[in-house]
Amino acid sequence: MIVNQNTIKDLASKQMRIDGRALTEYRKPILVETNISWTAEGSARVQVGETVVMAGVKLSLEKPYNDTPDEGGIMINAELTPLSSAEYESGPPGIKAIELSRVTDRGIREAKAIDMKKLCVEPGEKAWFVIIDIVTINDAGNLFDVAGLATLAALKSARFPVVDTETGAIDYKKKTDQPLPLTKEPLPVTVYKINGNLVIDPTVEEEQVYEARLTVATDDKGTISAMQKGGTESLSIDEISMMIDLAQEKATFLRGELDKQLQ
Repeated sequence: MIVNQNTIKDLASKQMRIDGRALTEYRKPILVETNISWTAEGSARVQVGETVVMAGVKLSLEKPYNDTPDEGGIMINAELTPLSSAEYESGPPGIKAIELSRVTDRGIREAKAIDMKKLCVEPGEKAWFVIIDIVTINDAGNLFDVAGLATLAALKSARFPVVDTETGAIDYKKKTDQPLPLTKEPLPVTVYKINGNLVIDPTVEEEQVYEARLTVATDDKGTISAMQKGGTESLSIDEISMMIDLAQEKATFLRGELDKQLQ
């Protein structure tokens, strides 16, 4: 459906949207499915409205970095597939894919959501590295929040593979019951400013008319681990404060949906 951009802006000023939602309401359905891949140590498929994202976790034994010899590591990659949007092309990751992976990474890394020291097997020689791949299946808007939800669900479902105690070989076809050492569960919520009004979970059409956005990653206690601003316009102190409050509120909502569906 082609929507006039001025129509979206005019509706926002009246606290209305094209699809009938409130400005701060997420699309439905919100669906979370884990363990969708047998070849990954953890995996999840998340759908919010028509936006669908998959995340997979692979665990690899590597030599630790020299400056953190007693810690493991984390790497996050995002692939915006052509099947998810006509705007994407095959090839190296573009700016949007890089930003998606960095925003997701920062929320987890800065929260210290994973106890990196517990990933160490032998200081200076061997440690587990957590590699997360985010893949878009359908981009109908708000990839930041959907990817963050899929990443957390995949991390919560991940289990270490079996390692031969004599040879050290990893049997990726078999999993233990040992989960990742998660200490916190940060979730990102992105608040958009459209015609001076704050909007949650925008469609693709709404994303084309926003002036500014702020992604706020918080844990279950509301503690902020990371923030990322986007858009061409500036934000006032008051606007940032309102965005943070709204992001914390909606993160609690999303976490409730996640916990309910993972029971």
